[in-house]
Amino acid sequence: MTQLAYILAASHSGSTLLTMFLNSHPEVATIGELSPGHIEDLSWYLCSCGSSIRECHFWRWVASAMRTRGINFHLEEFGTGFWMPDSRIAAGLLGTLHRGPALELLRDIGLRLFSPWPSRIAEIIRTNEILVEVILEYYHARLFVDKGNRALRLKYLLHIPSFDLKVIRLIRDGRGVALTYMDPAGFADAKDPALRGGGSGGQRENKRLSMAQAAHQWRRCNEEAENILRGLDASQWIEVRYEELCKDTENTLGRLFEFLGIDPDKRAREFRTVEHHVVGNGMRLDPTSQISLDERWRSVLTEEELCVFDREAGKMNRRYGYSDNGI
Repeated sequence: MTQLAYILAASHSGSTLLTMFLNSHPEVATIGELSPGHIEDLSWYLCSCGSSIRECHFWRWVASAMRTRGINFHLEEFGTGFWMPDSRIAAGLLGTLHRGPALELLRDIGLRLFSPWPSRIAEIIRTNEILVEVILEYYHARLFVDKGNRALRLKYLLHIPSFDLKVIRLIRDGRGVALTYMDPAGFADAKDPALRGGGSGGQRENKRLSMAQAAHQWRRCNEEAENILRGLDASQWIEVRYEELCKDTENTLGRLFEFLGIDPDKRAREFRTVEHHVVGNGMRLDPTSQISLDERWRSVLTEEELCVFDREAGKMNRRYGYSDNGI
């Protein structure tokens, strides 16, 4: 069986940073998001190694290796996502977050009845299995990390018999996450403005949310994480806080590597010095290995915005241990 670790989190909770930390171990391989969705324009999109993703030697090798195994792999769309955009019914059924056992059963019944989903999911599973196999081969590693974040993706990965899967549940103060949803270019991307958007620059105005929308999205992402974790044995998952990862990096990573069955002492202490080919959040393009806790929400969010957050998601934030002044 293939060992796979899945990072389950609301987006912008520190999962890209955690992914790169884990990739600093010689027994671990990752590309960040195994199903990154649509990469808008390959002509400017940068791999985390600094090369254009089209020119990156790693991605060229992966595409070639996938073709030799019978998979027509494309960088524009990996074919690893559990979705069917060509079927309106299936797209609708797969477009919502994880809803708990009863509603998930209805989703599964609907997919079997109203679309060619059974044959399509078999193709998606095979593509996931082979892509993981290829990347592990490149790195000569034994454990793969998927920064998939979404619980619905995790649901389908858990049903792949060839994967021995463990889950890292990552939590961050919802006020910090909400700020990144409100202004992703300023608070959830590369420090260099020219490298934002994967290398295109720009302010990403079309992705900005209001505080009400941002708080709702953070709460719903954590609700779906809770839904799926209820069905897992306690030995299958571990909880990590973004704040702990930044303030007590060594001990937090040591606990994670032990959970994954890997010797923590073998990892590179300067995580940027190892070979990374991660796609996703723009912080992967920053040059420094220095870690600092990002709590800019304390000085940026207004009292009105904090009140809106509290109405929408404050109860959950406090339940996770985040007080009005932080954790």
